[in-house]
Amino acid sequence: MKLAVLSDIHANWPALAATMADVDAWRPDLVLVNGDVVNSGPSNVACWEAVRQRAAADGWVLLRGNHEEYVAEWLEYAGPRHGPAYDLIRLSEWTFHQMGDDAARAMAALPERWQWAAPDGSRLVAMHASPLGNRAGIYPFTSDDEARRKIVPGAAVFLTAHTHVPHQRLLDGTQVVNTGSIGLPGDGDGRASYGRVTWERRRGWRAEIVRVAYDRAAAERDFFASGFLAEAGPEAEMALVEFRAARDARTRWRAIYGDSVRRGELTLGETIRLFLDETEFRPFALATTGG
Repeated sequence: MKLAVLSDIHANWPALAATMADVDAWRPDLVLVNGDVVNSGPSNVACWEAVRQRAAADGWVLLRGNHEEYVAEWLEYAGPRHGPAYDLIRLSEWTFHQMGDDAARAMAALPERWQWAAPDGSRLVAMHASPLGNRAGIYPFTSDDEARRKIVPGAAVFLTAHTHVPHQRLLDGTQVVNTGSIGLPGDGDGRASYGRVTWERRRGWRAEIVRVAYDRAAAERDFFASGFLAEAGPEAEMALVEFRAARDARTRWRAIYGDSVRRGELTLGETIRLFLDETEFRPFALATTGG
């Protein structure tokens, strides 16, 4: 059994296209897409249609990530269309309008868990994040005690993603494999990251993380040419910053300024400018680079 595991594509078409070519050359028995195909990037339709077509033609398995949920929530959204609460979710509205109702419904209907049993009875279980929720991820710095609450007990392999930081560990007999991110890696390496998992009768389960180089200049151009930066609100710049830096910036930005935005003390755009001006992400900002 050869399983390729893709995740956190985040609408980065050049990264997905290069990864698909690498996967096809490896010739796996099955491909699993472990959530977050769309949102936080410019090429939502191209990425979504590509994985949907491969699911129909080649049996690819698609799971739901938190960003598919963000987009699907706009199907029944009845909240404000202006102000702080709206600004904090405006990015996914842009994606929703790109995708349309039918795609959003298909995203909402995706399962959140997939498993496969090997001939020896051992199980592989995959979720976008963990049984505690699809935003409760496992990082390299997550303690073993905390990680135990975020895996499926008894699984030989637990596949996770969400954090954009690839890593592996052995925990109580379970191989925990975070396959990182194709479109927005968070470990400082801008190459796409995906997983290869194999089961052989003599060797059992084995897993590795594969990095794939691609045309990052073309991917950056898509941020501008698609209208993403001009139309998706101030947070779109943060997505570009994360792409350029290959690091997570928004977790810290929200921790520092999220409450200030919700209380209406500062606008979303003001907090982004403050954050980028005062952190190591300043060289990657639009105002600095003139992009």
